[in-house]
Amino acid sequence: IHTMREYYDLWDDFHARLSPQGRIKEGVRRRLIHAADTYCFKHHVTKLFTISGAVRDRVAKWNGVPAEVLHPPPPQRNYRCDGYGDFLFAPSRLSPLKRLDLVLQALAQPEASGIRCVIGGEGEEMDRLVRLSRTLGLDSRVTFTGRLDEPALVDHLARCRAVVFVPHDEDYGFVTVEAFASAKPVVTCQDSGGPLELVRDGSNGWVTAPTPADLARALADAMAGGGTAERRGQQGQRDIASLTWANVVSRLVIV
Repeated sequence: IHTMREYYDLWDDFHARLSPQGRIKEGVRRRLIHAADTYCFKHHVTKLFTISGAVRDRVAKWNGVPAEVLHPPPPQRNYRCDGYGDFLFAPSRLSPLKRLDLVLQALAQPEASGIRCVIGGEGEEMDRLVRLSRTLGLDSRVTFTGRLDEPALVDHLARCRAVVFVPHDEDYGFVTVEAFASAKPVVTCQDSGGPLELVRDGSNGWVTAPTPADLARALADAMAGGGTAERRGQQGQRDIASLTWANVVSRLVIV
């Protein structure tokens, strides 16, 4: 089933960047895709599961099809917690919707002075983000690792103080459950979509307005002492204990 978001909830932004000829061509393609998706849903799917409420709501809005949410567990890796270090970790594909620029702008705020952050991942935004970091004077506090292999990803999750994940309207976001599996709290935003189904402000993380100043205050709180990050991270680990493939398969398999 086709699920390109550019033809659904991201259409306005996608459409605005097209040439006049492109708008006609992509408009026709969009109508065909909507028709094909809706036909497949209604005639070939007897029960639909989605990875999050955010996706469930999109399917209901655009295709008129009900679905049941089934949160998948984190990818199978040897997660661990080696402590709560002196840096934040922001693992993500470097694309506009992941909003790593918002993280950089928050780190440049007075409230976040001195906070270190490691940004792990690769993508089309890399060069722009590196330039922005330099412009904001963050070179001594922000590290771009590029692509991380599995051992390096697990190692950063194990050693960081907290995980920063502030996408715009994310489908689900495995970063959230990977952080919790590592007993690390998550800082996210009020419009981040899928992560909000798992992150609870004041319990297992921070949920803040998507502005540099508000995010900076959350980052400062995450890095403060007193064991706050430890308590919230351990709560997150408990919260996802039931997210296992055994439980997922038990709901998917018809006996």
